[in-house]
Amino acid sequence: MFELYLDTADAKHVARFNACLPIKGVTTNPSIIAKSGIGLNQLLVELDSILGKKACFHVQVTSVTVDEMVAEARKIDELPYNMVVKIPATEIGLAAIKQIKTENITVLATAIYSAQQGFLAALCGADYLAPYVNRIDAIGADGVGVVADLQCLLNQHHLNSKLLPASFKNVQQVMDVLKLGVAAITLPYDIAVQLFAHPSVQPAVDQFSLDWQTAFGNKRSFES
Repeated sequence: MFELYLDTADAKHVARFNACLPIKGVTTNPSIIAKSGIGLNQLLVELDSILGKKACFHVQVTSVTVDEMVAEARKIDELPYNMVVKIPATEIGLAAIKQIKTENITVLATAIYSAQQGFLAALCGADYLAPYVNRIDAIGADGVGVVADLQCLLNQHHLNSKLLPASFKNVQQVMDVLKLGVAAITLPYDIAVQLFAHPSVQPAVDQFSLDWQTAFGNKRSFES
């Protein structure tokens, strides 16, 4: 089943969209949490109260060596929530992922900028792969194209990793990767808002209300 995540550390934003969308969970990174002004433990308590025990939380290691990443991954996995450990898909990160997966810890390979980088992470056993769509575009490459190539590689080689594209600056990027059949996606708050935003929607709703009230006043449909 498709998994929809929010890329944020703002509990109010999560509560807003959890009320109207089937949110699977929340993805974070060190920058997002640092900017939030609260620590991970407080954030998880708040998110758990909103999303419930079935929610999935993606948290990135801050360690920089293989042994430290592995040790930190164990601690993250031990938290009393449904955790996914994020590891940058660098040479050091891939070595850490190989070790971590021997302990059956769920891993997301992050900071993916090329299809080959994501493919190697999948070979190392990463459960999720997070290509950075807009960041790839920003360096003059094709973010959606990278996602397409990576999805093709996963299909061709029968790998079980799930694509979870991240880094979006507009709705078109989101729609383009969704059309590729990715298993999951994570959206920043502003892009999630834009998914609802169309200039024709509210005028149409307002006209429905006006026409009904003109004919039936304050009666509801079942009273007419």
